Amino acid sequence: MTTQEATAETAPPKGPGFAIRLESLIVLAVLGIGMSFLSPHFLQVSNLMNILLATAVFGILAFGATFVIASGGIDLSLGSVLALSGVAGALSMNALNLPWPIGIAICLLTGCLCGAVNGLLNTKGGIPAFIVTLGMLGVARGLALTLTNGVPVYGLPDAVIFLGQGRLFKAEGFVGIPVPVVIFLIVAALAHFTLSQTRFGKYALVIGDNEMAARAMGIRVERHRVKLYVLSGAMAGLAGLVFIARVNSGDPTAGLNYELTAITAAILGGSNLFGGRASVAGTLIGALVMGVLQNGLNLLAVPSFYQQMAIGAVLVAAVWLDQMNRKRAAK
Repeated sequence: MTTQEATAETAPPKGPGFAIRLESLIVLAVLGIGMSFLSPHFLQVSNLMNILLATAVFGILAFGATFVIASGGIDLSLGSVLALSGVAGALSMNALNLPWPIGIAICLLTGCLCGAVNGLLNTKGGIPAFIVTLGMLGVARGLALTLTNGVPVYGLPDAVIFLGQGRLFKAEGFVGIPVPVVIFLIVAALAHFTLSQTRFGKYALVIGDNEMAARAMGIRVERHRVKLYVLSGAMAGLAGLVFIARVNSGDPTAGLNYELTAITAAILGGSNLFGGRASVAGTLIGALVMGVLQNGLNLLAVPSFYQQMAIGAVLVAAVWLDQMNRKRAAK
């Protein structure tokens, strides 16, 4: 082992900490204040819980996207992998009558497998991540539709439904916190620790910042990229589990355009689309921005196709803002 490799193995990681883009906090505050004036229902506790509940699924996807983006990659298959994972889990528990712990494991393993295929085709096959994950978007969605004949799989065990519809910390006058929100926050904490305090997260940032330097440090870039895509797939599998638990069915059309929302949340939170900089704490704020935006538009009865236009516009604006900040920093 060379001195450089030894340094790479022993040096303590220096993560991004709680770095949050100030603009994201400002946007979240302005959106919250604006919506509270536009709708009298916005600040009700039940509606705030609905925002967190809606944010949980694509927020978990956004955490997975953050790790991939940190390394300079992209994962466009997140929404389709969510649907396939949910369908696989629902079929295993419904059609095959397997115990619910096995069904949960199948959800997660399906996501991991899709992520592994993405990573291996990208690193071993030399296919750009954009093309690989775009192909997986179609394959995973098509497979989910094929397995179900395009019909949702209804009926899940009570233990699984609790993960999507249960509430914790109930008290008199308080309906409790939805379990998906608790899962979302736990995943956020674990993802933040992994990205900011471990070699796994540090190496992702180093690879995204300077792949040649990462190789010189002794980092096995290809192997690490595969691991990052597996992690992203696992997050999609977990999001698929939460989704089917919420609606009590495995829906092959679930997660349409969720990859766009997840990537937008990561970029809004300060992740550099070209790698080298990312923050899970920032992604959390970005996900809340998207959740507030969608909830507010729903309260104002804005048609769903206009909402998609708004999400696309926010993504373009976030990337443009990131590029402007980079240019100012370079001067």
